[in-house]
Amino acid sequence: MPHPASRYLAEGPRVGIRHFTYEDGAEFTARVRESKELHHPWLFPPDSAAAYAAYAGRLIEDPAKAGFLVCAKDDGGGIAGFININNIVEGAFQSGALGYGAFAHAAGRGLMREGLDLVVGHAFGPMRLHRLEINVQPANAASIALARACGFRLEGFSPNMLYVDGAWRDHERWAITVEMRTSG
Repeated sequence: MPHPASRYLAEGPRVGIRHFTYEDGAEFTARVRESKELHHPWLFPPDSAAAYAAYAGRLIEDPAKAGFLVCAKDDGGGIAGFININNIVEGAFQSGALGYGAFAHAAGRGLMREGLDLVVGHAFGPMRLHRLEINVQPANAASIALARACGFRLEGFSPNMLYVDGAWRDHERWAITVEMRTSG
């Protein structure tokens, strides 16, 4: 379902970002089902109406989370991917952990890079965060390339960090701070 540009929180030449809504469920889950091969074994976004409603509800209602849809302008505002900031901690930490995924029809077109740049700018601007982290399985070359392209630096390695696809998986820790973004 196309969405007008006025709903974007931030906009680049090819994409705009906006928050999740419950009404996005049909389009989001259809894109997830089309993208299962692309996402496996890294990512398992909701692919049914009930699962989407629960997922979107957490992103919409939990103040420790913020969900963003990356919408392609050349697709009438259709959803190209998603970027979530989880575990948002305020106070002295001012930090959050990013998770993201492109949909198959948009993969490899640079839309997620533009979208991630917009989300980082929004996080360091209106959200007033200081640091963002991305945890990536070492074999997920596409996700690592996106983190690197958007200015994140490799900070470390965590064995058995997250339970994904039936097992505890190692992850690389990538991060960016507001100072890195403004200096670079």
